[in-house]
Amino acid sequence: MQFLLAFIVAGPLIGAVAALLPAPPGLRGKNPDQAVLRHGVTVTGAVLAAVIALVIGFDHDQPSKMQATTDISWIPALDVRIHLGVDGISLPLLVLTALLTFLCALYSYYRMPKGPSPKAFVALLLVLESGTLATFAVLDLLLFFLAFEMVLIPMYFLIGRWGGAERGPAAMKFILYTLLGSVVMLLGLLLIGLKSGTFDMVALATDNGRGLTASTQVIAVLAIGIGLAVKTPMWPLHSWLPDAHTAAPTVGSVLLAGVMLKMGTYGFVRIVLPIAPDGMRTFAPYLAAFAVVGIIYGSLACLALAREGASGDLKRLIAYSSVGHMGFVLLGIATMTPTGVNGALFANIAHGLITALLFFLVGAVKERYGTADLDTLAGATGAALYGRAPRLGGLLAFAAVASLGLPGLAGFWGEMLALFGAFDPADGLSRPAFLTFMVIGGFGTLLTAAYLLIVVRRVCMGAHRAPAPAAPATGTSGPATGAPAPAARTGTGSSPATAAATEATGAGEAAEPPDVRAYELAAWSPLVALTVLAGLWPAVLLGLTDPAVQQLLAGGKS
Repeated sequence: MQFLLAFIVAGPLIGAVAALLPAPPGLRGKNPDQAVLRHGVTVTGAVLAAVIALVIGFDHDQPSKMQATTDISWIPALDVRIHLGVDGISLPLLVLTALLTFLCALYSYYRMPKGPSPKAFVALLLVLESGTLATFAVLDLLLFFLAFEMVLIPMYFLIGRWGGAERGPAAMKFILYTLLGSVVMLLGLLLIGLKSGTFDMVALATDNGRGLTASTQVIAVLAIGIGLAVKTPMWPLHSWLPDAHTAAPTVGSVLLAGVMLKMGTYGFVRIVLPIAPDGMRTFAPYLAAFAVVGIIYGSLACLALAREGASGDLKRLIAYSSVGHMGFVLLGIATMTPTGVNGALFANIAHGLITALLFFLVGAVKERYGTADLDTLAGATGAALYGRAPRLGGLLAFAAVASLGLPGLAGFWGEMLALFGAFDPADGLSRPAFLTFMVIGGFGTLLTAAYLLIVVRRVCMGAHRAPAPAAPATGTSGPATGAPAPAARTGTGSSPATAAATEATGAGEAAEPPDVRAYELAAWSPLVALTVLAGLWPAVLLGLTDPAVQQLLAGGKS
């Protein structure tokens, strides 16, 4: 088990180095590009298999216990150790990361984003996977910071080199926001380590802040919280996210929303809650307030983008929806109760599955129609996805209703538990304030349902148009019966994007877009299945997280 976790963290790094080396002639297939893409699928598949083996070997009767641990002295002068371990909180995030990275590698094998050499793309994808897995597996504050930073450069290049329009400014905004937040976070981590005499996260959690003064905890929580809030992202530190998602390639958006945003909320649960509980209690009402503002703000932004005539980009809309969904995660954490924190962890996984599926689907729609603009899609698709690509339309509708929190699907439980946690927050927190936050969050769920149903109606069912006027009577001086109406002629009365989509499929009428392809079905089916499984059987996740959360909030005491 120790070797298994070490391989899970280091394996992708070794694979990244191997991806940059020339492939042996016998493994090149049709060309070297195909060989390196196959290499990416192989390495991510091996890591996923190792994670599944770790799940099988995990002692599910003791999910609160750190398992598969490695503890090696690294910098003795600072007592910095290579300390790895996994419990019921981190195990689901390891599975989510390994699964999504494998599905992205598989998807890219058949549809590589336009850009430079696939070698660099695969190497960056593997470095990103290694950094994300390490973030969820390390148990030393400085190692956590290094892993937390390790993912920034790969994602910067994935956006900047393989992204779409405005990729340069979006990548620069992403790196500046996250780096500045991380610098502030490092100061808080150093403060905790130097004041307590150790950077070991298990020892600090067991001490439960008793070795830190109240003022030290407040300063540390403020500094660490800013860095984590940028990565989450929390309103008003979210403005890098919509640009990054809009410009990123499909697999970049999947990994950014599916796993990278979870690094911030995981840091709140793993570091801030158990190590500095007094400081967290000071800032919890403010965190909850920012969370519910983010819920409402994200939903209103999505409604503005979804309305007719707004020329809203579908990828941008889903990015804003993430601000709202992650608001529920932050609200659950801010309650400082087992119910709320369990809801936050559940919502983390649900958001990763559902939003990853949404970005995959939007990428497929954009590939077929050449645009993600809602007005263009509603006007150009005619009978829309239900009539032209029913499986694709059905999957998009499924992901939308899962995202709005339909009971029986994964999106429901996390948000409900977060609201329940706000109904009865931890001792020392103002119950009237949290009841207000609960009501505002509940109203946010209604707004979420509104904009997602509008998106389904417009993209899957098409635009609502007034009925065509009756044909003129025979013998009038107007156009002959059966002559094509002006709006039906190619390019007439349509936007440039619509005209481009029409030309791409042939003169006159748009050809039928392909429905779900085999490789797309292979990449998306696990996400659909897990969304249903987690919705119908929430104990799969809660049975892992609840004992670990109970012990974490109790200060590591059984």
